[in-house]
Amino acid sequence: MTTALVLIDLMPRLLALPIAPNTGEEVLDRSRRLAEAFRAAGRPVVQIRVDRPNVAEQPPGSGFADDLVQPGDLTLVKNTIGAFATTDLDTRLKDLGVHTLALGGLMTNMGVESTARVASDLDYDLEFVADAMSALIAEEHEFAVRVTFPRFGKVTAVADYL
Repeated sequence: MTTALVLIDLMPRLLALPIAPNTGEEVLDRSRRLAEAFRAAGRPVVQIRVDRPNVAEQPPGSGFADDLVQPGDLTLVKNTIGAFATTDLDTRLKDLGVHTLALGGLMTNMGVESTARVASDLDYDLEFVADAMSALIAEEHEFAVRVTFPRFGKVTAVADYL
């Protein structure tokens, strides 16, 4: 059984927001290190970003963060808060033999949590890399990490994968 790293919405326009408790720079740096560790171990790295639906042009900073996506990474674009509804993520993960997801990204209680809830319904085992995610306010992040995530899986830290 394979574990995949799934990074949600690490886009310049979101990373630049005043997020907490981890800054956008901290989340991005930790996510890059995580991705390097997964690649070095031969494990899949999945990068997902959101496009706003029904707009002619996406806002500036809507692509993936610089130097985040590397050759061999699976990249998907979603149009919803969670990553499963408008992508073929489940099929792609199953094709790779993935059964466990290590989740990180933005926002903890939005994109990450929405993705995790569906992943749980689809019978994936879940790991939440708490220091590789953040929210609009620290209390939202802390509630998800302390109360919600332990009900769905294991809360971890970047150091657990290095």
